[in-house]
Amino acid sequence: MFISLIMSVLLVLAACSGEGGSSASEQSGENSPGKEKGTDKLTESGYPEELTYWVALNPNVSATLKNAGDIKAYQRLEDITGTKVNFQHPPAGSEQDSFNIMVSSGDLPDVIEHNWAAVAGGPDKLIGDGSIIRLNELIEEHAPHLKKVLDENPEYKKMITSDDGNIYVFPFLRGDEYLLTYNGLIIRQDWLDKLGLDMPETIDEWHAVLTAFKNGDPNGNGQADEIPLRLDPGQISMNKAFIGAWGITDSFYQVDGKVKYGPIQPEFKEFLQTMSSWYAEGLIDPDYLSGDSNLWDAKITNHTLGAFTGYTGSGIGRYMQLMEDEGGDFNLAGAPNVSLNKGEIPPLGQMDSPFTGYGAAITSKNANPEAAVRWLDYKYGEEGHILFNFGIEGESYTLEDGYPTYTDKVLKNESLPIAQALAQYAMAGYSGPFVQDKRYMEQYSSLPQQTEAIEVWMKASNDRLMPLISPNEEEAARYASIMNDVKTYYDEMLNKFIMGVEPVDQFDSFVETIKSMGIEEAIAIQQAALDRYNSR
Repeated sequence: MFISLIMSVLLVLAACSGEGGSSASEQSGENSPGKEKGTDKLTESGYPEELTYWVALNPNVSATLKNAGDIKAYQRLEDITGTKVNFQHPPAGSEQDSFNIMVSSGDLPDVIEHNWAAVAGGPDKLIGDGSIIRLNELIEEHAPHLKKVLDENPEYKKMITSDDGNIYVFPFLRGDEYLLTYNGLIIRQDWLDKLGLDMPETIDEWHAVLTAFKNGDPNGNGQADEIPLRLDPGQISMNKAFIGAWGITDSFYQVDGKVKYGPIQPEFKEFLQTMSSWYAEGLIDPDYLSGDSNLWDAKITNHTLGAFTGYTGSGIGRYMQLMEDEGGDFNLAGAPNVSLNKGEIPPLGQMDSPFTGYGAAITSKNANPEAAVRWLDYKYGEEGHILFNFGIEGESYTLEDGYPTYTDKVLKNESLPIAQALAQYAMAGYSGPFVQDKRYMEQYSSLPQQTEAIEVWMKASNDRLMPLISPNEEEAARYASIMNDVKTYYDEMLNKFIMGVEPVDQFDSFVETIKSMGIEEAIAIQQAALDRYNSR
């Protein structure tokens, strides 16, 4: 191993001096005209002495820390590699604008961690512009840990490869199917029990349960103050709540490789008719559009809201913890993804992709990309994997029969929620260039209600969900123009239909308006992108 390390260092030094023929850094444009030379000094272990690293600071980190360099995992990584990382954080709320300005100016750091799915024109455009570099050869030669992950999981490699065949990112990967589902319908199990109701599975059963919630006084206060359901339009896209029963989404989906747009399908009219009817019957909270989180907290903890959509952690876990000291029978459960017919597998639910676009790219301003690749690759090895998922042994976790078990500093912190306590040590609670470990979620969502919810929410076909695709540079501007208009109109009309401001029998006019905005061209662009993805 020591000999291999020395050879790697010698290869890097040869590449930096221009000896040894065509190197990976030459292929990636390191010696291209106009490149500003940064530090190319190496530590004794062959890592860069210093790196500049741009990344948005996750709210769970910024709640207690000012800089990603204060995270214990990064501090330990500096001890191991000798690399001093100077983190640059854009202002909260303006991350995308800051990214665009940075790229346009050409004043780039060595490494950028970002959601590359949000980049106009995609990563191929940034490689072509000389902002970030192609990593294929560099990973092959200098990143044995990530290479092993990709070789063992060809689908991961397909996901992080662009349409032009470029690997552009050290990715954040959810390393187990168990990690892909974390959001869905949540219902008051104690209300079901009190009223003698079974868990609803179909649209008709949901209508019966919500009606019983409204009329049956499940909170037992003798008042007709129960609100059966909060319908969250912002999460229809995520968890496909109710709309998925018809086998469609509120955006693009696929059927046997053919792209469709949900809101112009006949099934969408049926969805609107159902939601409009429920709203008229008082089954949907009239305040459902409010973004006031305190309002929703109050409705749940004051025992007036019967069902809503949410996460395992900030939904089920948080409210169970808030109500723990109150006593009583308060109990939440994850409800199954909804179908139209009893006994059928729900066609759609919430399931994320193992790779959603987040990760770290190396810029053209990096003076020694080979060394930066080795530094990033450390996180994909066994030691780095444990470090960035669990933090510091003896502080944030201990090994119990080989299982990295979070300590009370994380799971039972006296002053911080789990997500913020963990964020002081590791990054498993959000994202970064590493593979997320299933054992993180097993402990983060350790309540029986949470583990059962995940298992329930995972039960859906989901074969109509789209993979992570994006328009190419030629398509991007036109696609964005079409979808900005369509999305604005859709958001406005969706709520008008549900609230009865616009009768659902105007649906055909709604469809024609969306078509006049160019949705069929947008579908064609999505189809071309899906075809490119499938042919990778």
